[in-house]
Amino acid sequence: MARARVKPEVMSPVGGPAQLRAAVEAGADAVFFGVQSTRGQGFHARAKVGFTAEELPDLMRTLHERGVQGFVTFNVLVFDRELREAERQLMHLAQSGVDAIIVQDHGVARLAHEVCPDLPIHGSTQMSITSAEGAELARRFGASRVVLGRELSLRDIARIAAQTDLELETFVHGALCVSYSGQCFSSEAWGGRSANRGQCAQACRLPYELLVDGEWRDLGDARYLLSPGDLYALHQVPDLMNIGVNCLKIEGRYKDADFVALTTAAYRRAVDEAWAAQPLSVTAQEERDLEQVYSRGLGPHFIGGTNHQQVVRGRAPRHRGVRVGTVRGTTERGVLVELSEEVKPGDGLVFDPANWRTPEGREEGGFLYGLWQRGQPVEAVRPGETAELRFGRGAVDPARVKAGDPVWRTHDPRLSARVKPLLEANDPVHTRPVTAHFRGQVGEVPALTLADEQGHSVTVTLPDALQPARNRALDEAGLREQLGKLGGTGYHLADLTVDLAGAGFLPVSQLNALRREAAEQLTALRGQAPERRITPRLDEVLREAGQRSPAGAGQGQPRLHVLVRTPEQLGAAIEERPDSITLDYLELYGLKPSVERVRGAGIPVRVASPRILKPTEQNLQKFLLSLNADLLVRSGGLLEGLQATPDLPALTGDFSLNAANVLTTRALLDLGLERVTPTHDLNARQISDLASLVGPERLEVIAYQHLPVFHTEHCVFCRFLSEGTDYTSCGHPCESHRVALRDERGVAHPVMADVGCRNTVFEGRPQVAGGHLEDWLAAGLRDFRLEFVHETPEQVRDVIRAHRAFLAGELAAAALEARLQALSDQGTTEGSLFVPEGFDRLPALPVL
Repeated sequence: MARARVKPEVMSPVGGPAQLRAAVEAGADAVFFGVQSTRGQGFHARAKVGFTAEELPDLMRTLHERGVQGFVTFNVLVFDRELREAERQLMHLAQSGVDAIIVQDHGVARLAHEVCPDLPIHGSTQMSITSAEGAELARRFGASRVVLGRELSLRDIARIAAQTDLELETFVHGALCVSYSGQCFSSEAWGGRSANRGQCAQACRLPYELLVDGEWRDLGDARYLLSPGDLYALHQVPDLMNIGVNCLKIEGRYKDADFVALTTAAYRRAVDEAWAAQPLSVTAQEERDLEQVYSRGLGPHFIGGTNHQQVVRGRAPRHRGVRVGTVRGTTERGVLVELSEEVKPGDGLVFDPANWRTPEGREEGGFLYGLWQRGQPVEAVRPGETAELRFGRGAVDPARVKAGDPVWRTHDPRLSARVKPLLEANDPVHTRPVTAHFRGQVGEVPALTLADEQGHSVTVTLPDALQPARNRALDEAGLREQLGKLGGTGYHLADLTVDLAGAGFLPVSQLNALRREAAEQLTALRGQAPERRITPRLDEVLREAGQRSPAGAGQGQPRLHVLVRTPEQLGAAIEERPDSITLDYLELYGLKPSVERVRGAGIPVRVASPRILKPTEQNLQKFLLSLNADLLVRSGGLLEGLQATPDLPALTGDFSLNAANVLTTRALLDLGLERVTPTHDLNARQISDLASLVGPERLEVIAYQHLPVFHTEHCVFCRFLSEGTDYTSCGHPCESHRVALRDERGVAHPVMADVGCRNTVFEGRPQVAGGHLEDWLAAGLRDFRLEFVHETPEQVRDVIRAHRAFLAGELAAAALEARLQALSDQGTTEGSLFVPEGFDRLPALPVL
């Protein structure tokens, strides 16, 4: 389908009032932010920032008066015990006039659409939408816009745009997550803090060592192997506009007002110039300002196409700003630096150690006190020259600064001075266009109509009829001059039409009064909250879900389902004859012989799909179906693509579909899944609770696995074991080497690639459910899965046998855990299944 070129919105992040003002005055078309409820709970992915529910109505009125849309982030998974509070918040957001909500949870999206059909829903990037099919799945749940994954190239985005008429939103600036949004469980695994719940612990920004085939690999100055640079797509704005993308999004709700002001102004100008077919006029200094205000290293990264050598540099995980020089030596009082940029006293500088094995990665740096050359203080040093940089006493230890270290300016006080006029002006800085029509006929009351771009229009009149002119009569030029004086209103006059009959006269004071009254009325009209149909619907939705959920506990004998990733593991699994075997191989096209091998053994066989499918990978659906095996569905786009397929095999939805509550789980089951594996964001008790709501026979739970903590487009194999840029030039080291990332605790976490070259980093220790199996059995759960990563065939046999012995009543839970502990050389973990103290004091489960 053809997609029209559109002028995209510029959307800015807002973490508080200062950032809100910065965004509005810099020209944002829309802002996005989180809201805390009156009970202190927020359903948004930046838990530490945002606004209160009480502030929201006034906030939305202010935004609308200035012609800015306000989108509220509701972009976390919602637990069953929170559904009632979620409904209350959704109703308040709709009543307060928010322009849209940004939602991750499919069930909550459908609930929001039921509660208020007039409230637009945007599918969050945490829905992991990377194809037109993924976008259409979001539409099923009420979305009118989707935020695409940040791992897509311009070509991918264009393909999606050509296949769906849903509005599309893309990130263009700010931090990149190394993991696909919605597919990161590192915070959950290692700290009980879910990234899908707004509590990201940023484990991707920590240092790791690379182990290749069990041996440590020296990578020089690269230590932060999962820490990507920041996205910068200012130069791609014309391409995105031509594709038909509806909104360009700046990431950074934790950033300060300077960041919001500078980035918003830059993308505002880029959009306006591209729309007018003018070249981008951003200067080199302005681009440096964007790098200075916050940057881990700016680049287009995935949006410009795959280059695994660029996304993760690995030297540092923090803000770097602008590189200003290179260390040439040290003195008794300072550091000798060959400068590439001008620096001045007050600048914040950091010396980036060439030897990253400094204690705790600590860096030397501080605020510059003065510049010296030939023993004399100087005010400025030209780029290319060397100067002695001096800092306050004790700020920098010269012994920890080495020749060759890069020098970065992380803080430039002059930058804030350049932004200050934007943030502290008394009158509006960015104004919106209005058109005016003046009707002045002698003998009738004069009337002025003001209209904005959004279709709002007001007409005001003077109380007395227009009198004949004695001297100079009203004319278009004079009217344009007086009616265009809209300073302080947030408007500028874009066009004026006049309807004059007879030579009439109005004093300037009356024209001014007419203009002021029209502007005030137009502002009041813009600020009114829209009328919406809002109805509590949760109880009815829950009743409908309950009618489709069979009552009572599961019956029959427990079933063991085994997932293997190598032919060697498969041989061991076949010997143990589980109730089914799932194949999750790197090379999908080598699956057919293994499928036949399992089928020949008389064991039901499933094949696991990739978690991500891009537009060029949709042929994988046809291939998976050609195997004549059941499917473990990991991609929402694949699930949508299968809806029109007749005679489907048995489908099981995996954890990556993020079923966190009864509404989402029930909705996924209604799309043809026989069973669903709950998201890893649920603890063991919540899994039992979910079983009681949807029917235990509709869940398949994982009793043994290495939790998939990161799922990345960034390929560790390509970046650190080759000089290639992608699969065409990397030499495929993933096929010949085993790789692991060792953390600061000494735990080695295996890394595996899939058919799309995406990497999964697995928790090095097996996560075992031994302490919870009795409760799960009591809850009626009968389908248990065991997943293997790098286990040997012997370990596969032992793990299966241990679980079978427990389920047969031959092994106690404690003995099961002890046996599994003994089988792992790194120990085991309870991981995401841990039930925190006080969990029983949470609100009761909803009643179906």
